[in-house]
Amino acid sequence: MDKRMNLLMFSGDYDKAMAGLILANTARELDVDVTMFFAFWGLSLVRDPEKMTLEDKTIYEKLMDLMTPKGPESLPLSHMNFSGLGKLMLTEMLEDNEAPKLIHFLKGARKKNVKFYACKLSVEIMGFKPEEFIPELEIIEAKTYLKDALESDMQLFI
Repeated sequence: MDKRMNLLMFSGDYDKAMAGLILANTARELDVDVTMFFAFWGLSLVRDPEKMTLEDKTIYEKLMDLMTPKGPESLPLSHMNFSGLGKLMLTEMLEDNEAPKLIHFLKGARKKNVKFYACKLSVEIMGFKPEEFIPELEIIEAKTYLKDALESDMQLFI
């Protein structure tokens, strides 16, 4: 098919991350090459909770680390979060409908060879370390991302 889709994941919200990953997985099933570029709050989706560290971080970086979600399943909802109650309701509704959770869509995208990139400047500003992310994630500059996006057939901002 030789089609390409590019998703810029800026949001750190559970429901928006799920939408992006559903599109990425579905596109891969249609033999579309998919690139996902994570910036700022979107980086929380590709952080590995088992690999997070406060070592060698400034006080601001440590505070940022403590205040941001610890991986995909700890992301809040964009609306109706209600201190986590809304997300609890959503995840129970997913279970009731036998629908996959966000983490399952992320695992599927990884298995289907979606390309995962992180914005170098966002990683640096947020104080994250490269080893804190999923192993498939490559840290690149915005210029590299834009070259890829300009060659894609579809670009989405989530």
